[in-house]
Amino acid sequence: MPIEILGRRTSRRVMLGGVLAAPALLTGRAARAQEPVDIELVLAVDVSRSVDEVEQELQFKGYAAAFRDPRLIEGIAGGPLGQIAVTLFTWSDWHIQELLVPWTRIDGRAAAHGLADALDAAPRRTWLYTSISGAMDYAAGLFGQGYEGTRKVVDISGDGVSNSGRPVAEARADALAKGIVMNGLAVIDRSPQPWAAGMPPLDDYYRDEVIGGPGSFLMVAEGFGSFESAVKRKIIREIAIAPPPGPLVERAYA
Repeated sequence: MPIEILGRRTSRRVMLGGVLAAPALLTGRAARAQEPVDIELVLAVDVSRSVDEVEQELQFKGYAAAFRDPRLIEGIAGGPLGQIAVTLFTWSDWHIQELLVPWTRIDGRAAAHGLADALDAAPRRTWLYTSISGAMDYAAGLFGQGYEGTRKVVDISGDGVSNSGRPVAEARADALAKGIVMNGLAVIDRSPQPWAAGMPPLDDYYRDEVIGGPGSFLMVAEGFGSFESAVKRKIIREIAIAPPPGPLVERAYA
C-alpha cells in the first residue's frame, strides 16, 4: 500500500541524499542477506493442457507427500548446514509461470510440513502450451534471492516436449553457464495421444535436451500414478550431501 509523504522537497532531498551517501552500505546489506544453505532447489511443475485436473492433483499431492516423508527430512538434516532452500512454480506457455511457494528455508520437520501444507492450499490452474525453455529461463532468474547454496538445482517435471518459446538448447546453455544443474522428471503416458504423433519418446527427449550439468539425472514416472514415488526418490537424491553415482535415468512404477 503506498504511503503518503508530506513535504515533498524535504523528503526528496533526504531520500536522494541517503541513496547517494550510502551505496556501499546498501551493497553490503544485500551481500549479507544471502543465507548459506546446502542446496537451492527450484521445483518447476508443468500445468499445460496435456495435464488434466486429476493428473495435476497427483503432481501437487506428490510434491506435498515428498516433504512429509521422514527420509527427506532426515536427508536435509544430514547435510553440512542441515538446511536447504526450496521454491516452487508452475509453468506452461513461454510467458506463463506462477510462483506458488516463494523461497523457503527447510531445516526440519515443521518447515517441511509447512511447505507441504502450502502446496495443499495452492491454486490449481491449467494453461495451454508447453514451454520448457520458458520454465528454464524463469527458474534461472530465481536464484540469489536471500540464499546461497553450495549447489543450484532446477527440477523440471512435465509430460510433453517443448512447443512454445525459444529453443530449449539455448535456455539450457544459459542456465548451465551460470552453474545451474538441470534435472528432469518426465511423466510417461502410455495411452496414445494424437498431439504426440511424430514426436520423440519423452524420456529420450528429456535425457538429451533438458537435463545437464554436473551430476544431473532424469527420473521417469511411468504414468501419473507413479508420480509420488518418483518425486520422493528424485528430491531425496538431489539433496544428498554428495550425490552418489547413480544411473543417468531412473524409473518409477505405480
